[in-house]
Formats: sequence, C-alpha cells, structure tokens
Amino acid sequence: MKDISRRGLIFGGATLGGLGLLFGVQRVLSSAFADDEPTPTSNDPSPVTVIRFNDAGERIGPISEKRVRKTKQEWKKQLTPLSYDVARRAGTEWAYSGELDKQYSPGLYRCICCDNALFDSSSKFDSGTGWPSFWKPIADENVYEHKDISLGMVRREVSCKLCDAHLGHVFTDGPEPTGLRYCMNSVALRFIPRTAAASATQPST
Repeated sequence: MKDISRRGLIFGGATLGGLGLLFGVQRVLSSAFADDEPTPTSNDPSPVTVIRFNDAGERIGPISEKRVRKTKQEWKKQLTPLSYDVARRAGTEWAYSGELDKQYSPGLYRCICCDNALFDSSSKFDSGTGWPSFWKPIADENVYEHKDISLGMVRREVSCKLCDAHLGHVFTDGPEPTGLRYCMNSVALRFIPRTAAASATQPST
C-alpha cells in the first residue's frame, strides 16, 4: 500500500512538473513568435473613438483619434524590456511582482504605451491573484476584448483601444456590481496619483 502511495506521489509530481514545463515552453515560444503575429486591429486604418479623462479622473468627453502605430524599434526605445514583452508581445509578468498589485491610493491608470485612460482606483480591488484587478474599466470605449486560446484554454484578452497594447485578461469571478475581474499587468499601466484637491472634487461612483 505504501509503495502504491509512493508511486502515486511520484507520478503526480512528475505530471505537475511536466505541465509546468509545457506551459513555460509554450510561453517562451509564444513570446518568440509574437512579433510576427499582427494584433486584431493592426490592419484597420480607421480612427477609433475613446473617452478622454484628465489626470484627476474627470471625464472630458469622446474624441476620435488615429490608432497609435509605431515600429518595433520605436516601441523598444520607449518601453522597458518587460513592458515591451507584455504590452507589445502579449507576455505576462510574474504574479506578485508588479509594483501596482498593492497600490490602492486614489488615482488614474493609463496605458503605458499611449496614455489612454484605462482604469480608475475606485474600481480596484484585492483579488488575491498577484495582479492589479479592477471590476470595470474607466470607460468601455477605451478597451476592447478578443478571444485568447493560448495555454490550452479560452480566455478573454483585454487590449487598449487606442494602441492595441496587451493589458491582461477579464474573468467572470469578480465582485459586484459587474461580477468581472479585469486582471491586468502592472507593467502595461502607468499610475497617476490623485492629489488631495482633485480627490475632494472627484464625483463618487
């Protein structure tokens, strides 16, 4: 009986190890070839409509703009290696490694690539996953979702509407009132702290 248990433990450990190796290899391969994969709207020349917000989180209104397009070299010059891997090549930062995971100060979260307003601190919550999580974007018009079938599962990838930057994924296990969890990468976001004066005039949500 002990031998059977021991063999089961060894087999189970080997299986988990093999799966971890498989996912690791798949991530490396996906990252290696990601530069050759066009983003879903990369060939669409039409402008997009996004909602503009000032740094205090106040809504300015809709604006029609051309999509932000840059070469790989231009993105690499603008971004850190990790931000480039995540935002432009659909990579993922390690859980609990991002500096915005435990950031709960009042403020605005903008796209690291184009400064498009994406999330407000009022919708941020502690999901316990190790990634910054929000129950809604600051404006539905500022992001878009599409199917992601990597890692052997179907997920909803979330990207910036203005520049197609990969931000993370959205899941249906979030809190009310939306029941959604926008699981984002810290390195794809830029946090703008809200001053005390701005916080005092910020409308409640």
